[in-house]
Amino acid sequence: MTKYIFVTGGVTSSLGKGIISASLAKLLQARGYRVTIQKFDPYINIDPGTLNPYEHGECYVTEDGAETDLDLGHYERFLNAPTTQANNITTGRIYQNVINKERQGDYLGKTVQVVPHITDEIKRNMRILGDSGNYDIVITELGGTVGDIESLPFIEAVRQFKWEEGSSNAIVIHLTLIPFLAAAGELKTKPTQHSVKALLEYGIQPDILVCRTEHHISADIRKKIALFCNVNVNAVIESIDASSIYSVPLLMMKEQLDKTVLSKLKLPAKNEPDMESWKDFLGRLKNPTADVRIGLVGKYVELPDAYKSISEAFIHAGAKNECKVRVEYIPSESIYPDNVAEKLGHLQGVLVAPGFGSRGIEGKIEAIKFVRQNEIPFFGICLGMQCAVIEFGRNVLGLKNANTSEIDENSAHQVINMMEEQKNITSKGGTMRLGAYPCDIKKGTKAYAAYGKQHISERHRHRYEFNSEYLKQYEDAGMIASGINPDSNLVEIIELKNHPFFVGGQFHPELKSTVANPHPLFVKFVAAAMEYAKKKIK
Repeated sequence: MTKYIFVTGGVTSSLGKGIISASLAKLLQARGYRVTIQKFDPYINIDPGTLNPYEHGECYVTEDGAETDLDLGHYERFLNAPTTQANNITTGRIYQNVINKERQGDYLGKTVQVVPHITDEIKRNMRILGDSGNYDIVITELGGTVGDIESLPFIEAVRQFKWEEGSSNAIVIHLTLIPFLAAAGELKTKPTQHSVKALLEYGIQPDILVCRTEHHISADIRKKIALFCNVNVNAVIESIDASSIYSVPLLMMKEQLDKTVLSKLKLPAKNEPDMESWKDFLGRLKNPTADVRIGLVGKYVELPDAYKSISEAFIHAGAKNECKVRVEYIPSESIYPDNVAEKLGHLQGVLVAPGFGSRGIEGKIEAIKFVRQNEIPFFGICLGMQCAVIEFGRNVLGLKNANTSEIDENSAHQVINMMEEQKNITSKGGTMRLGAYPCDIKKGTKAYAAYGKQHISERHRHRYEFNSEYLKQYEDAGMIASGINPDSNLVEIIELKNHPFFVGGQFHPELKSTVANPHPLFVKFVAAAMEYAKKKIK
């Protein structure tokens, strides 16, 4: 029988429910349990696909093509296991499903209400992963903060779910804050007490409290929290600020969070968690033998969460190379021909990030021209790859005003154009080329050297592609298509023959990088940056 864990948050947002959920899942997985995590988001958008990155950070894409919350990236990076459409549910999707059923007459003329119809639909989605038979434990993270109006149907659904399943089959972990008042020199428990009181008003008694704090919580404070929040003392878990999110599983293991959870769920603590490979990763992460500075050129750099998976992929690849990767975020709008050397000249590598729209695209193209001419390692992702194609067309092939049809529909040389199947699509949500597609890599290329195999699969999120009418012209001049989709002949990877490392991918490699399996293109890119740094010193 599948067991369920619900993770709620109180006092304030951004306490790290996703990291706590992923850390707990990692510990349970390391004990031999089959675990997955799902995220319930209270906003009315069907999914984050149409949200501005400034609003919600990056949109994470799963293997099956779901556009999801960035927390699913943390789940995959920690567990080294793919998620699906069923792992991210929004209020919008819940209401859409209910309204569709009402239109089809499924409710037999009854008045459709939040209780029971909305809450029943929420509970149905909570059970989908458990009913699949693939998991022993399903962890469900509830977005938002207890007390938010939009979260109330989810909280009520959890109350009902817990009552239906029984206290040993469904438990609630409440993540809260223990603030430190510098003027008084004290940690304060009152916000946590009020947060738990709010949960109790909705009919939910949390089983475990995870307390975010800047300072260690004393035994007396733990007793006080346990007494006033009606939990066992060993169910008050300290979650002190960590230098890296990857340290959190070991901190939670030290606090015996996984043991407490198994005890509450009446599950055997099979073995002690096997975290040796995780500790090895952390050791390499915290004790680098080299140091490189890589520029990330993008249009949303004011909010680093817009490129969360890229920054995490650099951490994984850096640890693999025993190298500290210092990412410098550079707004593409700030790059011009007269300042590009000043902006990029001190870097050992440049990644041009994905994005949509015309803002900042000329700065990306100028950055690529500089790194191509100066043989600085370059990595382009999605639009970054397309900008590399445009730059090469303009400055090497002499294709005047070469561009993408996304930006200039009247360009004489649309070296990037809209995919044929996208031309008649008008709806914006979930209609791009999404999810995993195969790619065949040519032997003897930098891409093949990275992957070490010919057949791969990568995740996509785009509407535009390399215009294959220009392919021979490009390859004759030295930019080769080293990766091709075997079904559509879409150019997936481009690279330059006579450059230390100049690679662009139409897909999003950052979405498949995990702690256990750093993405090979990121690993090779960081290694190339290290080599460039050595040559520069010499």
